Parts: sequence; structure tokens; C-alpha cells
Amino acid sequence: MAAYGPNRLARRGGRTWPGQLGRQFSHPLALLLFLAAGLALVAGAGVLAIAILTVILLNALFAFAQERQAERAVEALAAYLPQRAWVRRDGERVEIDAADLVPGDVMLVEEGEKISADAQLLAGTLEVDLSTLTGESQPVVRAAGLDGHHASALDARDTIFSGSAVVSGEATAVVFATGMQTELGRIAALSERVDVEPSPLELQVRRVAWLISIVAVGAGLAFLPIGWLAAGLAPRDAFTFAIGLIVANVPEGLLPTITLALAVGVASLAREGALVKRLAAVETLGSTTVICTDKTGTLTENRMRAARVWTPLGEHDLEAAHDGAPDTADPVLGFLARAAAACSTAELRPGKSRGEATEVGMLEAARQLGTDVDLARREHLRRRLFRFDPTLRLMSTVDERRDGGLTVHVKGAPEEVLARSTMIGGADGHVPLTEEHRRLVLEVLERYAEQGLRVLAVARRRLPEGAAPPDRREDAERDLCLLGLVALVDPPRPEVAAAVAACHAAGIRIVVVTGDYGPTAAEVARRVGIARDGGRVVTGDELERLDEQSLEALLAGVSELVVARASPETKLRVADVLRAQGAVVAMTGDGVNDAPALRRADIGVAMGVAGTDVAREAATMVLTDDNFATIVAAVRAGRRVFDNVRKFVFYIFAHATPEIVPFLIFALSGGAVPLPLTVLQILAIDLGTEVLPALALGREPEEPGIMTRPPRPRSEGVINRELLVRSWAFLGLIEAALVVGGFFFVLFDGGWGFGDATGKGSALHHLYLQATTMTFAGIVACQVGTAIAARTDRASLRAVGLFTNRLLLVGIATEIAFVAAILFVPPLQRLLATAPPPPAALLLLCTFPFVVWGADELRRARRRKVRPATASSLVGERQPVMHA
Repeated sequence: MAAYGPNRLARRGGRTWPGQLGRQFSHPLALLLFLAAGLALVAGAGVLAIAILTVILLNALFAFAQERQAERAVEALAAYLPQRAWVRRDGERVEIDAADLVPGDVMLVEEGEKISADAQLLAGTLEVDLSTLTGESQPVVRAAGLDGHHASALDARDTIFSGSAVVSGEATAVVFATGMQTELGRIAALSERVDVEPSPLELQVRRVAWLISIVAVGAGLAFLPIGWLAAGLAPRDAFTFAIGLIVANVPEGLLPTITLALAVGVASLAREGALVKRLAAVETLGSTTVICTDKTGTLTENRMRAARVWTPLGEHDLEAAHDGAPDTADPVLGFLARAAAACSTAELRPGKSRGEATEVGMLEAARQLGTDVDLARREHLRRRLFRFDPTLRLMSTVDERRDGGLTVHVKGAPEEVLARSTMIGGADGHVPLTEEHRRLVLEVLERYAEQGLRVLAVARRRLPEGAAPPDRREDAERDLCLLGLVALVDPPRPEVAAAVAACHAAGIRIVVVTGDYGPTAAEVARRVGIARDGGRVVTGDELERLDEQSLEALLAGVSELVVARASPETKLRVADVLRAQGAVVAMTGDGVNDAPALRRADIGVAMGVAGTDVAREAATMVLTDDNFATIVAAVRAGRRVFDNVRKFVFYIFAHATPEIVPFLIFALSGGAVPLPLTVLQILAIDLGTEVLPALALGREPEEPGIMTRPPRPRSEGVINRELLVRSWAFLGLIEAALVVGGFFFVLFDGGWGFGDATGKGSALHHLYLQATTMTFAGIVACQVGTAIAARTDRASLRAVGLFTNRLLLVGIATEIAFVAAILFVPPLQRLLATAPPPPAALLLLCTFPFVVWGADELRRARRRKVRPATASSLVGERQPVMHA
């Protein structure tokens, strides 16, 4: 123990929660919100400042909780180590704490136990479930004395590994590795070395925050000399209005709106079977360019189904036969079906059958061929049972016939059954097995193997009249009559093909990375449409022998790739190279071995049904139905969420120009034109009327064709050049013209002249309050038009429908009611210095939404005619991204 340490999985130190929590408060958007809170305090809005600080605190705590949750992946590995272990010490069988195991201990394992350490078998034979380490769905045989020299340690046939489970058998083994030296410990170390990187949205929000900060602070600083020197304002007034200009540029509701939009995306994905653990991951899904998917249970149903049956008289397609028996006169087929049913301990039940997947598949085939598979009847007729032997790879039963005689039924590995057969089924019963027959059987086996099918042979032997059931299996499993072969397949999920087609239409590449057998994975990929050009199959060993340059060339040059027998390092390398090439990678997995790659990928997708706790902790998203189609639905939702984030960012940004222009007019006129808008009115817009429509845009339904456009590059931000032109220069200037025009309309209509006094106590002060109220209400009216225009970026409003987002209609109605209250409720009038504009101005106000929306609709119509929609990144150039 002193030399090797306890048999536990260790964790590296150095991570402290105060540092993690502190990083959440230094986020650029958090710093920007701190600035907004400070400005609100200076402006005298203490309640607003407290609200903003609360938002900062809640977002920081939420992000901190998510980061801590991601670190529990390694801790979950400990659940795969049993607490107790049986060993032989000093010649005695004793039970000890599994943590006390050391190399050199003789460990005793048997059916149903988890293995506590890596060990080499000394005696006995086991069937071991290594799926948590290898990803291979079928149990493997491990026996003492079998050749243990393989390229991969996990393929050694005389070795068992910590964290795996014994399906059947018992054995003794000598421990050679414990704790972090085991294969499980190696995976834990890999998981520890993989850091979770920020999502594309988190990076984009960071860039947006710095951009907004620079613009806001720059505008405020630029205003000081303009207001002080050019406009002749007093220094205090110039500073006050500089604050107002900065507040006008700070979107106080941006972070909570983004958070709530992502939360809506998380909720919608949960209803579709995908549980997302990090809010920002919803958007990352939308930018996915490559999906690295496992095979078993994700592309397939994770159950075995008979696809082909071969007898010496012909081949039968059970998939084509569907629910009925094949239309055939093959007499051997009936014998094969009865033998397959008799030689089985499985039971078919409605909903979920009982028994190993292959056994259930054989039993379903027998039923499809017209044989009674009732378990009670089979057990009533059974006289002897020789269970499956992983060394012999055979199972047999001795069953009573209708005439009272006995028949031995055998099924198992074709080569083992063939080696024990002397006869073969024929049209007239059975005939001697010739070399020609053997050659034909081997040809069929090779053909099925190339198709990725798992094949079992079925045989029987009629015992002489009056013979007793054999007591030894070697006496039963001899002189057999080969009835035929049953080829089974784990069938693809019916909805996967359509999901794969949707990925191809969306420009998303699919790479199959699995621990299963290469031809099997390739055949499944072909069936679901992944390997459209035949694809290429490489094994994990072949891939590990490639240097980085060769691997990059392989992944860049082959669009349809199947990586079989993939190790944890293989999956990690594939994810790293793809991400280095600019791809946004989603990686699926269910085993302990998948944890490092799940953490390294942009989106780690774990299986909720068949997955391990380790995989679920390491992943960003968990599928409750283990279905590939759910991943595609999540990608669609991610694209919708990103579009919606961009829509409400556009909506928020469009009002910056009409909020800033009034200050510039006031400053450049040297005070001759009274200030058209106050700081408190700006805050009422940004945190009052603006919020509900922005939140509603976060729940906007997807635009037509969302899954027919290619993924956006990783470098493309939420804010791009086109969004700024559309919001600030196009709609922003239109809104500013309308708002300023409304302001001057009220002033001039009331008799104001250039330079006339409008301060308190003056004759025109009430007219001035009406004019500023017109500016305030005009911005809100333009918000209504902008909200409707923001619903679509490419399509027309008619394509998405006016009433498809009822929450937006409620938000618009609410902000209109809010403005009406500010205009006509005396306490609010006094708080915000407002007065109802004249009736003519209110009628003019009603045209603003239609002008704003109509202008943007015309722009989009022209854009659709001239060129397809494109977007260039504001914060970085596009990088080439591989896709199918």
C-alpha cells in the first residue's frame, strides 16, 4: 500500500471556488453592467442600480454553478469501482476494501460482480461487459491461457479491467494495476487534462460587451468637448448629458434577455428529449458543423433483429417479410425456427422482452417464421439445458418431441457448430455434410460479415428411441445436422435516415466514431445514409499510427468517415483536429471511455438511457431517448435560438440612434434647441417598454429554410456588419428622423421659435413637456415597427405569419399600455416629466410603426431579389469550415 497507494481515482488540486466565482464578476458584460449601475446611481436612479446589480449577481451565481457541475465528471468515475473485493491471502479467501488492493493480490471474481482492478487471469473463463471502457455493445470472452499479446491492452484475451462487469463465469486473477495506473484511471487522467472551453456564444457576448463598452464610453467622452466647448454648456450640464448619452448606448436588458432566451431554448429541447446543462450550449448546437456519433443505441435501436436466414435450400429476407413468414416451401426453415425457439431461455413480452439481445432477436425470428415461442411450453418440454459457454461459444438444449423422443438443439458460433456437424439439412430430411457444403457455408458467412451482420448457426440431432438425455454437453453437441444460419443486425432507428438527410441539407458533416466492429459500423452508416459515397473505414489503431499532418489530411479529405475500435485517445484526437480545422464539433458517447472526448468537444452529447453516470456528467447535453434524430432537432433549435438572439440584439440596437440623435441636436445647436429626451425617459425605454418585446423575440418560431443553409463559422458573432448597418444606419436613421420630426412638429405647431425659452416657469414649458413626450412615445412607436420587422431576417412577414408569435403581440400591447400610463397617469407624469401630446401628434404617432416595418420589408424584398442572404463577421473574418 505504501508503494502503490490506495486503489482510488485521484484528482488534481489547484481549483478553488473563490477564484471560479470571482471570474464570473470580471466578465466584460458584467463589467459593462457595473458601469450601467454606476451611471444609474449618478443619474439618481438608485432602484435601477440595485436591479442591475441583482442581475449581475444572479448571472454570476448561475455560471459558477454550471462550471462546478462540469467538474463532477471525474468524481462520477468512482462509482465504477466496487467498495469490496474478494482476494486470496495466505491461502485464505478473504473480503477486503477494494481500496486496499495492491499489485500482486490474487483476486476472485464471479458472475454479477464489478471488477476492482486490472488483472491477468490465472484460471477460469469469464464473459465480461467492457462497454464502459471500449464502447463495444457485445460482451467479450476472457479466459486464462488465451493469447494476451495485442496492440491494444483492452483487446488482451486473458486480461480483465477495473470498472467492467462480469456477465457470466468465475475466475481467479493476479492484480497488476490499481488506482490511477488502471485503464479506468488513465481515462480519469484524460478527463482531468481536458478543460471546458467557452462556447461560441460566450465568446461572442464577450466581444459584444467590449464593443458596446467602447461605443458607449467613446460617445460619452466625445460629447464632453462638444457640449462644453462647441455648445457652450456649463461643465456640470455637459457631464450630465454625457452620462445620458452613455446610458442611451448601454443595453441594460441585454444579458438577462439573452439568458432568458437561452432558458426558453433549454426548455423546448427538454420537451424534445434533450437536457442541456449549460445555457450557452443551446446556441453552440446551432453552429455545429460536424457531428461525431456513436453507432449502438444512437444510430441503431440497440436491439438485435434477424435480417437474413440461410438454409441449404435457399436464403430468406426477414426484413422484407415484415410481420409475416416468408413465402417459401423450404422445409428446413421450419426445423430451424423450432430449434432456435427451443434453444433459448429468453422470453418475449409486450413492451420489453427478457433476455440477452441476441437471444431475443433469435426468438423473434422464430416467431416470425411461425413457431410457437411460449416460454412455459418450451420449459415443459426441456429435459436438459447446457447454457452458453463463452469458450465453446455454444448453447444447447435437449427437448422432448411430440412422439416422445428427444432432440438436441444447438446454436452458436458458425465455425463451432460447423466443426461438430456431420450432416446438413436437405429437401428430404438431411444429407451428409460434404466439403462443397462447407465451402458454401463459409462463403455465406463471409458475405454476411462484409454486410456487418452477426451470424449464429443452428443445428439439431435426433436421439435414438428410448435414449436418455445426455449428462455431458460433449455427448450432446456432436454429430449434428446443420440447419442453417441466422444473420442478425442491430437495426437503424427508422427516423435516423431523415435526420441524416437533414444534416446533409444543413451542411453538417457526420463522422461515425465507435468502439464496434468496422464492417458492422460501415453497414449501419450506409443504411442510414451517412456513407453516401461508400465511405471509408479506419480503425482506431490505424488512426493512432498517423502523425498529425496525415490525420488532418484524412479528416479534411474524407467526408464520409467511419472510425471503428476507437479508444479514448482516438476520440480525443479526432475532436482536437476537427476543432483546429475550424469545425464546431458535437461528440456523442455513453461509456466511461467517452468522458474525455465529451468534455473536449464543443458539445458533448451523452446517452440518458444506456449512458453511464460518468458520460452524463462530462457531457453538455443528455439525450433522454438516446436518439440521433434528437441531436438534429437540437441543432435546429440551436439555430433558431441564435437567430432569435440576433433578432432581439438588432431590436435593442435599432433604438440607440433615435436615443442619441436628440442629444446631438441639443449639443450642436448650442442649447438653442431644447433637449428632446431626458435620461429618465431613456431608462424607462431601455428597462420598461423595451424588455417584453425583446423577450418575446427570443421565442420567435424558426424562419423557413433554417436547416437548408450552411452552418455559420465559429468566428461569426451575434453582431455582424449587416446587423449594425440595418439597426444603426438604416432603421435607426429612419426612426431618428420620425422621432425628431415628431418633436419639432409639436413645438412648431404650438408656436415655438428657434431659441425660445422652454424651462420651468416659461410660457412654453408645457409645450416642451408635450414635445419631449412625443419624442419618448415616438421611440416606443418605432419599437413596435422594429419588433415586427425583427421577426424575420430573410423571409417576408407573410412567410412566418403575423400571429405566430402571440407573446410578441402581448408584449406590444403591454408597452402601449405602459406608454399610455406614462402619458396620462399624474404620478408617472411628474416622475418622468411628461404631458399628453396634442391629438394631431397622436394620430401622426400611429403611422410610425408602419413606416418602420414597411421600410424594412422593402429592404428584405430587394435583398432577396439581388442576392442570397449572407453575413460577415464584425469581429473576425470567416474561416473555411469543412462540411459534407
